[in-house]
Amino acid sequence: MLGGKYDYNQDRERRAGVDDMVFMSKNTDSEISHNLKIRFDVNYIYTYIGSVLIAVNPYKNVEYCRENHMEKYRGATQMDNAPHIFAIAEDMFSNMLIDSEKQCVIISGESGAGKTVSAKFIMSYIAEVSGGGPNVQRIKNVILQSNPLLEAFGNAKTIRNDNSSRFGKYVEIQFSRGGEPTGGVISNFLLEKSRVVSQAENERNFHIFYQLLSSREFCQQYSLSHELRFQYINHAEAIRVAKIDDVKDMHDTQHAMDTIGLSKEIQHNIFSLLAGILHLGNVQFGDKNNYATVLSERDLQAPCAYFGIQMDYLKTKLISRRLEFKEHQENKQVDQTFTVDKAIFTRDALAKSIYSRIFDHLIQAINSAFQAIARSDLSIGILDIYGFEIFDRNSFEQFCINYVNEKLQQIFIELTLKKEQEEYKRENIQWTPITFFNNIVVCDLFEAKQPPGMFLLLDDICASAHATTEKVDKSYLNRLSGLSNAHLIVSPPTFTVKHYAGAVSYHSDQFCEKNRDVLNIDLIEMMQSSTIPFVARLFPEQIATMKARPTTVGTKIRTQANALVEKLMACQPH
Repeated sequence: MLGGKYDYNQDRERRAGVDDMVFMSKNTDSEISHNLKIRFDVNYIYTYIGSVLIAVNPYKNVEYCRENHMEKYRGATQMDNAPHIFAIAEDMFSNMLIDSEKQCVIISGESGAGKTVSAKFIMSYIAEVSGGGPNVQRIKNVILQSNPLLEAFGNAKTIRNDNSSRFGKYVEIQFSRGGEPTGGVISNFLLEKSRVVSQAENERNFHIFYQLLSSREFCQQYSLSHELRFQYINHAEAIRVAKIDDVKDMHDTQHAMDTIGLSKEIQHNIFSLLAGILHLGNVQFGDKNNYATVLSERDLQAPCAYFGIQMDYLKTKLISRRLEFKEHQENKQVDQTFTVDKAIFTRDALAKSIYSRIFDHLIQAINSAFQAIARSDLSIGILDIYGFEIFDRNSFEQFCINYVNEKLQQIFIELTLKKEQEEYKRENIQWTPITFFNNIVVCDLFEAKQPPGMFLLLDDICASAHATTEKVDKSYLNRLSGLSNAHLIVSPPTFTVKHYAGAVSYHSDQFCEKNRDVLNIDLIEMMQSSTIPFVARLFPEQIATMKARPTTVGTKIRTQANALVEKLMACQPH
């Protein structure tokens, strides 16, 4: 090593292949793959394509990604050292200070590609190289401790990845002119709530449930045990994962909660609610004259205790709802009793709503702890969002996830291929134009207003249809059939979208129900009656002023995605 940096010539043999693939003589798919493989075979996972860093996930810890290697990249340019994510982080940090410009890093890739750990490397590097006193150290601690906390509540084992992010986040860290972190804010996107109540084969629920079950103390406190089969985590073979230490992770989660300022009482409230969700999933229903009944009132005891609500109240609201109507200009009410299927749907909707509200509360708590010491226009944004997904069975969740990835691909095209070639044109540089697929046509298929795209058609069906879920989903497929787009093929009960990353077939069942995502007012009022103040605060809705037509999930994710794009385009991207 020379002057604390890599000696390029001495290191050349270990760094096999080409460091920066812009300098390859042939830029074919096979040559690019071959170069990445040569480097991967000698345990080197990073390679540049110009300013873009390619990372190939080794699914193991790599020695040169540890903290003791950070110093080699401090103050260095990208060309001084081997390709590395620390070089990208250093480039962002130094550019922010030199140019007084907001910076961001867009981390993209398919599910399991290593996006979350890459985001953690960047956060760790920035925390290491930025200065600070006691207040700054507090902000740094929040930056670092937000990771284990959000991973516990937002990540899960999938068939692709033992620690898959089931939500998206954009972390914006604010800095003083001297490069000290002064505050920040986290925006979150589309938590996969459906995982709370069901998981695919060989997958797990969110990590936090298994962390709770790993603690003998918590099991005794919240009436939990591995022997008791919980319907919401009923894949026994998936409970233990070799690379996951639930006991250690539970300690890390509690430490993170302490760091961001959650009191022991609030922590207890959160764990109680999680236990209540598990017990709620074990409430079973029977059929009596085509109406649902709760099979065992004993199953209601635990969730009622942990939610702080009356047992009769929960029993009634799981199997019925109050309908209001006008008759002879008088307001009247009647109780509508559910079928078994509707009762199961209601139980699951309550569990998902409680969990997502806990998650939102944690985001708010982190942002409160992040509160800026002083106002600043300098910031670094880190986008860690779910990767493109293609499963054997793809539903509304994958539909939304892949839409967001299309939007990110559009940014990538704008900022690299398109922008670069337009610059060549302006400067009269002779080059062979690179042809590329501009996925704007796929983005329009999702979000166009005229003619209406798939999201608007879905919203329209949800607003106008009151038939059974099955009939509503069929109506949606019929409307999709009327769209004229080469990237859409409708073949009931599925429709296929030709994405930039490949064709994906989506099963239309429950698309409309998942898009509505409405918790009925009776359940909101029931949770507001909780004797536990924290639980009641999670349901702050003003019933009298609630909209007759709430905002759909599709509208929310579309709005969030476009706001995210605006935010990213206002930064210098990496």
